[in-house]
Amino acid sequence: MKDDAPLVYSTDGGRITPAKEAVSRPKGDGIVRLSRQTSGRKGKGVCIITGLDIDDAALSQLAAEVKKKCGCGGTVVDGNIEIQGDKRDFLKGYLEGKGYRVKLAGG
Repeated sequence: MKDDAPLVYSTDGGRITPAKEAVSRPKGDGIVRLSRQTSGRKGKGVCIITGLDIDDAALSQLAAEVKKKCGCGGTVVDGNIEIQGDKRDFLKGYLEGKGYRVKLAGG
């Protein structure tokens, strides 16, 4: 067989990929911050909840509870919860009722 022949089949590669490592978020200071942001959203405001030191499953469940209580949409992005609309006052009371220390941040 020739040494310069192209490789036709090999078992070295394959579709099996290594498991993804969990992305670790920086440890917070124990204070949940609520901020309002409109930049990059065509003027539509969202409330961003940052500083929650919980895992991804609990974060998704908390986001679902908050969305249901507010009656609006939202999502989890990079360890932060984004809620549509300016509902910071309601969110502050709700999260304090759950036992979090909450501060209003930003404008």
